[in-house]
Amino acid sequence: MEHRKRRIILLLVMSIGFVFGGVYHRQIWGYVLELTAAFQSIETARAYIAGYGALAPVVSAILMVFQSVIAPLPAFLITFANGTLFGFWWGSLLSWSSSMVGAALCFYIARYLGIQRITQFISQPVVDKANNFVEKYGTYAILIARLMPFISFDVISYFAGATRMRFLGFWIATGIGQMPATLVYSYLGESASPHIKWILFAFGVVIAISIVKWLIRK
Repeated sequence: MEHRKRRIILLLVMSIGFVFGGVYHRQIWGYVLELTAAFQSIETARAYIAGYGALAPVVSAILMVFQSVIAPLPAFLITFANGTLFGFWWGSLLSWSSSMVGAALCFYIARYLGIQRITQFISQPVVDKANNFVEKYGTYAILIARLMPFISFDVISYFAGATRMRFLGFWIATGIGQMPATLVYSYLGESASPHIKWILFAFGVVIAISIVKWLIRK
């Protein structure tokens, strides 16, 4: 009965989405193209968010949540822009809190759809291995993945929701794991360093080496 109710709700939401998309498809597509163009670089992302004036923090938070769930926008550009526009501390807080909301949404979307629907896109053996990995390493699995800047945060959140991981453990690991990158990106955004790409590369290498060493010791 519960599964049937979920299926009906999902079909209803999809139907509304298709109707809405059919009516406003040109406006939606135009906005998607606008966002894509706006997030080609740090400068364009910063200018786009700043263009909303007093509503810039709200727009930034919405964009961060939006990119977490469905949009292929680079989150680090939003974090950079927040650091530049709002300073290190406020920019970090805005980026961290809004990305936490996005991570929670991804987690519950995957949890709501259930493992049965996830296996339509991911094979059951892969899901089983993921569950075994989570059971073996627990929240450390999420924490390690969050510390790796080259792994998509969205994928991690959906992955966690599709497994048997508890939300509280996921939430804590996510909050701790994404803090270092958020602070670094916000600092670089505020300082507007001309060597951002090289600094990010070095940061990613150091984090990756540290994680590999930790896994070897385990």
